[in-house]
Amino acid sequence: MFDAGIRQFRMALAMVRGRPISVRSAERLVEDALATLAEFGSPGEDVEQLLRGADAGEAEMRADLTNRALRRTAKRLAAKSRFYADHFAAAGVDPATLSLDTIETVPVTTKADLVKQSRDFLCGEPFLASRTTGTTGRPTEVWYSRYEERLWPALVALSQVLRGNIRTTDMIQFNVSSRATGTAYAEMQVARMAGATIRMVGLIPPGETLDATVGTDESAPTLMVTYPSYLGQLVTSARERGLGPGDFRLRGITVGSEVLSPALATAAEATFGAAVEDLYGMTEISPLAGALCRERHLHIDGGVGLVEVCDLDTGRRAAPGELGTIVATPFHPYRECMPVFRYDTRDLVRQLPDTPLHCEMRNVPATSHVLGKADHVLRTGDGPVTSRDIVEVLDALPGARWPMRYRADVVDGRLHVTVAASSLPETSGAARYFADAGLDATVEITPVDGTRLRRLRCDLLENSFSSLGSVG
Repeated sequence: MFDAGIRQFRMALAMVRGRPISVRSAERLVEDALATLAEFGSPGEDVEQLLRGADAGEAEMRADLTNRALRRTAKRLAAKSRFYADHFAAAGVDPATLSLDTIETVPVTTKADLVKQSRDFLCGEPFLASRTTGTTGRPTEVWYSRYEERLWPALVALSQVLRGNIRTTDMIQFNVSSRATGTAYAEMQVARMAGATIRMVGLIPPGETLDATVGTDESAPTLMVTYPSYLGQLVTSARERGLGPGDFRLRGITVGSEVLSPALATAAEATFGAAVEDLYGMTEISPLAGALCRERHLHIDGGVGLVEVCDLDTGRRAAPGELGTIVATPFHPYRECMPVFRYDTRDLVRQLPDTPLHCEMRNVPATSHVLGKADHVLRTGDGPVTSRDIVEVLDALPGARWPMRYRADVVDGRLHVTVAASSLPETSGAARYFADAGLDATVEITPVDGTRLRRLRCDLLENSFSSLGSVG
């Protein structure tokens, strides 16, 4: 136990001082956590407090640490990244004097910058390339170092083991696009360190995934990682087969990268008998990540990086209650090879009111739930309409077949929603449900192929991975 305390102290000191973290020490802390849980059954009150986050009253100390991290990160970028050396110089920014008060003097970094000048972002030795899926634009390639691809899984495994989210008896089923190689690699390493097993399935036809998911013996998964749209296909297929909670061993389903509606989450929990967790992450800003509390706030750890909510029109800090885009800065030493600074994710949220939070994660910085992409906001005569506004109405319609296939436009100042008939067998009165949600909309049902209306991650099928159970 004394050795474990030393390892904890050394890692905490490295985090505060911004020095590279010993990967082996982080991995051994996972081993320590597993041993503690095996002997005592819980991590202890001190760890429980750590997982809840620092006390909100320590705002001054937190701001000082953030300012130090900003300057440390910016100075390294100016010295090692050709893009950021030019970026800071063009804006007249001195990285050594940056703070929370002056951060807006640095122009945001865009996806177009990353695509056009990718080599100029490199600050370390590349090891593993990961790509975005490209469902909302051109895929972006991001390189990670060996250090990053060892450190991040160790930190995630430590958190997940201490929270009880992953156990040595778990079988993880990974239904995510193979383009997300960084995520896949990290998930495998998390499973290894946590003592769990993992099945890398990919986005094969949903019927074959369902075949691999059904069962209650040790070969059936207990945890699943996938996208909301793919989960929607699985729920629909399971219901058509007459399957229910007693037919599965699942206890947890983690989704991300798309809007998850309460209706789909509830249906998945009822169908599979497993809790559904909606997480936030992005290839470009790893390891910055977020989770939802019970009040549906998105909480992102401020110790790993800075998250700003910037107004869509002015680019300045969004006022409380206003729509904004998440602008993210992962800190060094968590990000090494291809870092970004003030990266505009285009992920849409609302700035929360300047009042104390009362949720179970209240000590972790928060925004609203992700509402979609900033570029997909529709400006109607009654105000802006987000993707979440539309998806939550459609997913809750009677007879909805998930994932819903639709297109949304503004016609003469009004919201116009086109829905594929295959998604909505019951076509009458759909506009009434939008009105009940406070949205003035016309709804058109069309017989066209649903995939031509809205591209979803479940459309990235990997048919070459089919026949999951075959050998040779």
